[in-house]
Amino acid sequence: MNINFLALLLAAVSTLAVGFVWYNPKVFGNIWMKEAGIKEEDAKGVNMIAVFGMSIFYAFLISFILQFLVIHQYGAIGMIGGDPSKALPSYTAFFADYGTAFRTFKHGALHGFMTGLFFALPVIGVGALYERRSWKYVLIAGGYWVVSCMIMGGIICAMQ
Repeated sequence: MNINFLALLLAAVSTLAVGFVWYNPKVFGNIWMKEAGIKEEDAKGVNMIAVFGMSIFYAFLISFILQFLVIHQYGAIGMIGGDPSKALPSYTAFFADYGTAFRTFKHGALHGFMTGLFFALPVIGVGALYERRSWKYVLIAGGYWVVSCMIMGGIICAMQ
């Protein structure tokens, strides 16, 4: 099973699309800026090309790990140590029967949602506790990652 780098890149770029909507001033942008302690003039001096570039890079790293959480077939590959040439015949039979099972956008979105809810949101929450951020900040920033992981998981799982 090969890594689909195009799917990972599209998943990473999807986080920008979600962010453009999520952090729009008409959605959560103004509340987030207030809760994060950012003023509009602070945002004007930022190199947005660098910010977007690094955002895609970090999202790509997330998508790389997310593929192992949303594609069940990686579990079978992990069970044989990653080298199909050393696998028992049952491995080949498994992939003949279940090679593309659960490889849908819907299924990937489900696992992406669970990853966002039970991993990304708590990570944001713990950091927010020490940074003395509000629950609004946690819900906005964590919610962004729940939605982003859901969409990323869907893209990664569906693109075979």
